[in-house]
This record gives sequence, C-alpha cells and structure tokens, in this order.
Amino acid sequence: MFNILSRPPMYDQDAVQPMRDELIAVGFKELLTPEQVDDAINVKDDKTVLVMINSVCGCAAGSARPGVSLALQNDIIPDKLYTGFAGQERDAVDRIRQYINGFPPSSPSVALFKNGELLYFMRRMDIEGFTAEQIANTLVQVFKKYCNAKGPSITPEQFAQVQYAKQCGSKIPLFKG
Repeated sequence: MFNILSRPPMYDQDAVQPMRDELIAVGFKELLTPEQVDDAINVKDDKTVLVMINSVCGCAAGSARPGVSLALQNDIIPDKLYTGFAGQERDAVDRIRQYINGFPPSSPSVALFKNGELLYFMRRMDIEGFTAEQIANTLVQVFKKYCNAKGPSITPEQFAQVQYAKQCGSKIPLFKG
C-alpha cells in the first residue's frame, strides 16, 4: 500500500487485485516498496530471482501473466519469485527499473537476476504479439540456462485452478484517492 511519502496508485486497487492474485497464486511475492526491491534483488546469495513488472495492459492479461505462470510449471525454475505492479507501487517499480540497466521502462516485463546482476530481460516488445505458450517456452529456455531450483512453483492441480483476469487497461477505473 502507499503512504504519504510515496506516489499514489494510478488505478483502483480493487480493480487490479485479480491481476495481482494471478501471480501470487503461482508463488510470487509482491514488492511494494523500494526497500523491499533492494532486499529482494540486491542479495549476494547465488540464488536466481525472477521479477515480473505486472501491468493492466492487454498483453499482460493475454500473454505475460499466463506465460510466466506456465513457465513456472517447468521442472527447473528460479529460486525466488517477485512482482511489482506498474502504475500501482510506482516507487517500487521505479527501483526495479534501476536494476534493469540499459533498457527503457517496459511493462509488462520479466527480469532474471542473480547476485544483483541482470541475467535476462524480456521486454514488452518481446511479449506483445506472442502467445502465453511462446513466452513460456522462451522463459523455460532461460530457466534451463541460469536456474537450478526444482519446479514447478505450484502443483499441476493448483495450476489448473488459476484463473486469469482478461481485462483491457483502458477499462480499469482510476484511483480516486
């Protein structure tokens, strides 16, 4: 949640909650503050850290969230899973983007880190126009190259129960404060 020292969210919190829940359901933890981002990414423990910048846009709903979720059904996955929501926890997402050197802001997007270093970055342009299965296949190859943790992140039975919010961002009500 935001406080008087952070910028307020752009969208109604209740309206975006189902979009958050999709990632939480498959094992992601939310990064709500810049400090939480630092504590998650800037760790020298030889663990891989997957961070998805979530978004209200249609490609997040139709491809990114389902694709990332499907990739996490693989037998090799990252050690830690985190997400920040663009336009919601704006200061936290700005901090995530500071770790993604050399790329302009992009949401949705997926980044893989190890020891605070960026190993792989999937930009919005790598998501738009691709199916969830294509995104999952790309991420599985990345996981095989860099990760060692045993997957899946949740059981196949749990995965079958995950429901995806298919909404266009232009229909999400703005935050009224």
